Amino acid sequence: MAVVFEPTKGLLDVSTHYCPGCTHGIIHRLVGEVLVELGVLDNTVGVAPVGCSVLAYNYFACDMFEAAHGRAPAVATGIKRSLPDRVVFTYQGDGDLAAIGTAEIVHAAARGEKITTIFVNNAIYGMTGGQMAPTTLPGQVTETSPYGRDVKTAGYPIRVSEMISTLDGAVYVERVSTDSVPNILKAKKAIKKAFELQIKGAGFTFIEVLSICPTNWGLSPLESMDWLRENMIPYYPLGIKKDITTGEVK
Repeated sequence: MAVVFEPTKGLLDVSTHYCPGCTHGIIHRLVGEVLVELGVLDNTVGVAPVGCSVLAYNYFACDMFEAAHGRAPAVATGIKRSLPDRVVFTYQGDGDLAAIGTAEIVHAAARGEKITTIFVNNAIYGMTGGQMAPTTLPGQVTETSPYGRDVKTAGYPIRVSEMISTLDGAVYVERVSTDSVPNILKAKKAIKKAFELQIKGAGFTFIEVLSICPTNWGLSPLESMDWLRENMIPYYPLGIKKDITTGEVK
């Protein structure tokens, strides 16, 4: 009998702590599959953040470090400069990367560090109870914005991919989504290209993945997918923001 699907060897055979419906598991699988397909799993070092994916070191079947909150790019920089033959990636959420870690990611990209960042954007602080994040949409209700995010007092959400794409050290920046099978396939293609460019020594690569948080959004997983499509994608348009291999910059 032909094997149609099997778990990736890029992930360990353990249960995760993620909430039902959370798409971190999908993103983990895509990263694991890509590392196996590129034949670099045994030569890869990942850096876990503080946030919902704080326990990522329990799930990926490669060497992993744990970084302090927001400092994953700095830790990854040290690893890559010490061990330049390794494939190094950070896996970070929006609270970790776009709030306390804003300076870290901006300067890693500006320096053109030869690492890859997987940035999971679910528009909310997940692990700590659903507070407003730097990516929370205008009018979005959270634990700390019960009447909706008011841009007059809280400012506007940060479009991180667009910001990173303006930095000369960034060579490939793309925003993808987990809301449908076609978009998941596009996400895998983007993640694979990001790692391929790192392997070639091109520079800093950055993939933003729009994700859902049913628990803190107060929606079912299916409702959350609809909310992502109807609200997040219009504000955070999908697609390539920068690709030095084609000269594309948006």
